[in-house]
Amino acid sequence: MIRRRLNYIDFSLRLAILLLPLVASSFAAFLRFQAGLFPVLDQAIAYADYFGLLLFTTIIWAIIVEHYDLTSVELLGDPPAATKRALLACLLAYVTVTGATFFYRAASFSRLFVVFSALAMLVLTIGIQQGFRVLLRRLHRKGRMYSRILIVGADEYAERAAQSLLNSLVMPSSVIGYVRLSWQPEVARSATVLELDSLTNPALRPEVDDIVIAVPPAHMAEVHDIAARLESLCVPIRAVLDLGAGITARDAIFQAGEVTLLDLRTSPSESISYFILKRSFDVAFSFLAIVLTFPAMLVIAALIKLTSPGPVLFAQERVGLNGRLFRMYKFRTMHVGDPDESQTRWTTEEDPRRTRTGKILRQTNLDELPQFFNVLKGDMSVVGPRPERPFFVKKFLNEVVQYNTRHYLKVGVTGWAQVNGWRGDTSISKRVEYDLQYLRNWSLGLDLKIIWLTVWRGFFDKNAY
Repeated sequence: MIRRRLNYIDFSLRLAILLLPLVASSFAAFLRFQAGLFPVLDQAIAYADYFGLLLFTTIIWAIIVEHYDLTSVELLGDPPAATKRALLACLLAYVTVTGATFFYRAASFSRLFVVFSALAMLVLTIGIQQGFRVLLRRLHRKGRMYSRILIVGADEYAERAAQSLLNSLVMPSSVIGYVRLSWQPEVARSATVLELDSLTNPALRPEVDDIVIAVPPAHMAEVHDIAARLESLCVPIRAVLDLGAGITARDAIFQAGEVTLLDLRTSPSESISYFILKRSFDVAFSFLAIVLTFPAMLVIAALIKLTSPGPVLFAQERVGLNGRLFRMYKFRTMHVGDPDESQTRWTTEEDPRRTRTGKILRQTNLDELPQFFNVLKGDMSVVGPRPERPFFVKKFLNEVVQYNTRHYLKVGVTGWAQVNGWRGDTSISKRVEYDLQYLRNWSLGLDLKIIWLTVWRGFFDKNAY
């Protein structure tokens, strides 16, 4: 029963959030064109164009909502996090829609309409979250959302599971008793402790809504037999799934045919929202970066040609997404020499191979500008772990724990490790640690933060040589 009520709330929350573009656009259209607060030109309003904009906004909003998990009932239990995600989601939606209207010249849209829509969506998103949070709290206080649960298990492990359920917004519970298993010692608990065999007697059965089996991982093989013995109670039976330290089952278990699979090493790139948001941002940002820096790139190319013989660009094989090789482009900063040496040798602070122009380019990171063409091609992302040479990848695979996990993402022009000072001749294990932090916590907001820090700290980095 409790799960059914939660499913109703989850469905209602999801529907309310996803319908926001329609409600916000209707409010903005009334305020801009019908309320008489702002002048309206004589020509007829192209409602078909605004309907197309609404359709585009709805699609973008659905992707953003999934990315930020705005419809999660669990998120309602953390108001600051919910508000932060709402702000980021609405800001991203506004920037995306504004950018689309800028490039789509076939129609002209009211700027006030777009601004009013964005503000309405922000206010409504936070309002809906707050409203559902208040609703859940009231239902909890009235006892309509509490599940009377019986915990199968009477040790410290079961007690911890019970305490976690008591504090849960998703499944708030009242523990009415514990069931001691044969291998567990007799202990006093905050609720009645029963014997498993006693539950077969109807007179001794407590009134419960759910049964939760909470046994340590070493006894997980007994769960099926315990559930079979409790079927006569005719209530839902669940089990605490303990996958060991560092492993959770959130969105990680799925069915493939008759096989149940658990994700142990996965990437955000498997998410549709990640793919669409990340790739769209990469294309837009790299195209803009190329346009804005193209005059500077022409000057740099001329300086390289004038100060040292050889090509302007330097292409080198690097390891990218899923371990695939690609050719990465940079402005040439060294004298032309043995290509094999460049694949197996680090650049040092006073490296004699650098040209005069190259020294400045490397210190200011301007030698990296051609990598935006790699981003356009799809070999790289604007933000991600920095690509390494095959020689060093093979070396680090045997020396650094989880080194290859960083290749679950596209490599980047800049990265979380780099803006935190782990570049050049620094600790490889610390670089990997920061790369894995980025992999686990990726969001478009984090990408924007890294880009800002790259610009802020990028020039004359002490480890750039």
